[in-house]
Amino acid sequence: MVENELSNYDFRTAGHSRTHHGHVMRDLGLRIVNGSYPENSILPGDAELLERFGVSRTVLREALKTLAAKGLIQPKAKIGTRVLERSNWNLFDPDILVWHFEAGASAAFLSSIVEMRLALEPEAAGLAALRRTEAQLAKLYEWVEEMGSTRESPAHFVHSDLQFHIAIAEASGNPFMRSISALIEVALVTTFTISSPIPNTERHMHSVARHRAIADAIRDRDVAAAKEAMRGVIQDGAERVLAASGTD
Repeated sequence: MVENELSNYDFRTAGHSRTHHGHVMRDLGLRIVNGSYPENSILPGDAELLERFGVSRTVLREALKTLAAKGLIQPKAKIGTRVLERSNWNLFDPDILVWHFEAGASAAFLSSIVEMRLALEPEAAGLAALRRTEAQLAKLYEWVEEMGSTRESPAHFVHSDLQFHIAIAEASGNPFMRSISALIEVALVTTFTISSPIPNTERHMHSVARHRAIADAIRDRDVAAAKEAMRGVIQDGAERVLAASGTD
């Protein structure tokens, strides 16, 4: 099933959990994001956390320091470590985005991601139409061909789709566009987990055609067409999610 395959999707940030520091950080971060440790609550004390994780005080302190840098927590003398309100969280942080996916992102959160993609990615496509090189254009078509392969599994399709969008961000020539790749990745994985064009042949080919239209517009240096084609791809994914979840 699509859900089973994508539930094990290997996010770029997943490697952090293989270290003691990463394991502690992920466990606490996920509990904060999923509400087990609500906003404005106080985390368990060091003694309890050290016993739970079986790590050194140095490892625990490093994990808490990392979470504080992400805006999730704030240590307070004589009070403890407080979970900050969501407005303080760095939602562009790759780990925080992944934890939202793992916790089961809400419809409101997914809608916010779509809005951010619509605000940024069409502009990236427009800039790519102006600035792309021949090598960058060739790479776009390579990823379109990968997406269109009948051998594509859901996870491979997501990977090809993500690489296509990253290639556009790189072709835009704007380094800030490339930095939102984590947001795009979580959006794609979440979208395909809920409703994937694989293995539905008609939806698969429709999605590939939509992405090819973006590449064609960038090839033709048609800024308006590139922006519009990108909007269409993002809105297609959003509509699939809404239809699958029964949300109006």
